[in-house]
Amino acid sequence: MKQVTIYTDGACSGNPGPGGWGAILEFQGKEKELSGGEAHTTNNRMELSACIFALRALKFPCEVDLYTDSKYVCDAVVKGWVYGWKAKGWIKADKKPALNVDLWEQLLPLLQTHKVNWHWVKGHASNEKNNRCDALAVAESRKHAE
Repeated sequence: MKQVTIYTDGACSGNPGPGGWGAILEFQGKEKELSGGEAHTTNNRMELSACIFALRALKFPCEVDLYTDSKYVCDAVVKGWVYGWKAKGWIKADKKPALNVDLWEQLLPLLQTHKVNWHWVKGHASNEKNNRCDALAVAESRKHAE
């Protein structure tokens, strides 16, 4: 499997409000930036969207080191919560409905295609690539605020 490194971030002004996401894909010393956004969304939806669009951009199954500052996304996958939610008809342990089911249903098949190693990084800190993804996400959220 080819080795790819992905950095992702999401941003939202108002939560809900205008939002954006950004991603950087690295492969064999080359980088590709991706970004997008929506006029009415949430921060968690943008964090998930960044992961989905980045993984969708891969043309073949890869081993991925994915860096995100989203505890919501990282913990849900790494700690297995999302698989429990799905198994229980998208109901969480607290008996409340899981949020963003439409996006989780898009992410889960991508996690079967690619071998993803999840890495949580502190947001707005010293990770240059995460900060660049944040800048991409904020720029997109501003486009959708107009």
